[in-house]
Amino acid sequence: MSGYCLVAPGHPVHESYHATEYGFPQRDETVLFERLCLEIMQAGLSWELVLKRRDGMRRAFLGWDVDRVAAMGPADEARLLADPAIIRNRLKVAAIIENARRIQALRTSHGGFASWLDTHHPREKPAWIKLFRASFKFTGGEIVGEFLMSLGYLPGAHAEDCPVHARILALRPPWLAAAGG
Repeated sequence: MSGYCLVAPGHPVHESYHATEYGFPQRDETVLFERLCLEIMQAGLSWELVLKRRDGMRRAFLGWDVDRVAAMGPADEARLLADPAIIRNRLKVAAIIENARRIQALRTSHGGFASWLDTHHPREKPAWIKLFRASFKFTGGEIVGEFLMSLGYLPGAHAEDCPVHARILALRPPWLAAAGG
């Protein structure tokens, strides 16, 4: 089993995410945006901290509504940086707001975030990283890899002997289709 599959079951913070979200394919723009933002917030920190602050970040970032976050200005940034319920990092907060604007632009160029991902799938992780760095702010290798794995675009979210893995396979995640499965 992978390390996460060994630690998460029964864990008060990780269990639900592991069993119901991690690796499951998603198409909803709000879910995709939230997941990207959570991965950005996690950089240099623990995933457990991010999950503990998730509800506070959801409230602070207006339910991860792309249009509402894209409309945020300097006063909103100041409010966010003063909010103890979130991870307060100026670069991460600014990247989230800018990335919301870039996701809005994907609606025009590709029909939306999910369609943009589909247009570029399949790719190897290094090509994804290069694409994300050119398309979004604060998206390094680990952020991109975990984001894509968490949504089923890259394999590896669960060990093959993890019970969740079988449930994900039944949903035919993008990585499975790319592998000819």
